[in-house]
Amino acid sequence: QVQLVESGGGVVQAGGSLRLSCAASTRTFSSYVMAWFRQAPGKERDFVAAISWRGATTHYGDSVKGRFTISRDNAKNTVYLQMNVLKPEDTAVYYCAAKNAYAVITSRTSYPYWGQGTQVTVSS
Repeated sequence: QVQLVESGGGVVQAGGSLRLSCAASTRTFSSYVMAWFRQAPGKERDFVAAISWRGATTHYGDSVKGRFTISRDNAKNTVYLQMNVLKPEDTAVYYCAAKNAYAVITSRTSYPYWGQGTQVTVSS
């Protein structure tokens, strides 16, 4: 079992930045692919970004490319999501997810472990 705890959400004005963190409770964090998804009210949970086990490979959803950056610190069992140039349409609950794998995965249904989510609200 892997427990994931997100933090760093909040309210920010359009054009601003936030950094989300996700701490994982596992001794084998480096063997997990980590990802961020988000879910706006009334919508499906969408892929945002994913990072491979060593951080060498990343993948982003089209709507966040060039604005968001995913990274990880395996020594701290933590994955981050730096969000810049935020837009009102980025408003959502952001979830961290983990899968014991090496290659980047973008499918929501492939991830067995999820955090409780953190709210990000971007005001116009």
